[in-house]
Amino acid sequence: MPEDAVISGGCQCGALRYRVSTLGRSSVCHCRMCARAFGGFYAPLVVVEGLEWVSGTPNYFQSSNVSRRGFCAACGTPLTLENLDGSLVEVATGTLDDPEIAPPTVQINRAHGLSFTDGIGGLPVPDAEAVADNEAWNAGVVSYQRRLEGE
Repeated sequence: MPEDAVISGGCQCGALRYRVSTLGRSSVCHCRMCARAFGGFYAPLVVVEGLEWVSGTPNYFQSSNVSRRGFCAACGTPLTLENLDGSLVEVATGTLDDPEIAPPTVQINRAHGLSFTDGIGGLPVPDAEAVADNEAWNAGVVSYQRRLEGE
């Protein structure tokens, strides 16, 4: 990524937009708090510096004695995990405009992870007919998510 590239992201409805100056460690966290906060098997997060909200302000839920989680009150998108003392700020990797710039490099709290997550990549994929049927169904879906230029 070019040094002068803007690193930005936001929620799915577009009410909240942010910009960051740099990205740090990118991870997936397997702890139950993160899994529940994301409604998934784990939480993909990337450490950031210089987080600036350029439109809107997130709501927060204090999920523990040491951290809070920022989210969009309008659409529910989980956005941040922040230490209360300000020592660490992470954004949800999937909220980056280009999540490809932050592939996970480490698993956090793996001992607390669900037993089946290691095998997900090895699960079978549907046959060509099922893929075609799914693509045809997807073609009729109208997304109300905020679209970025070029999407």
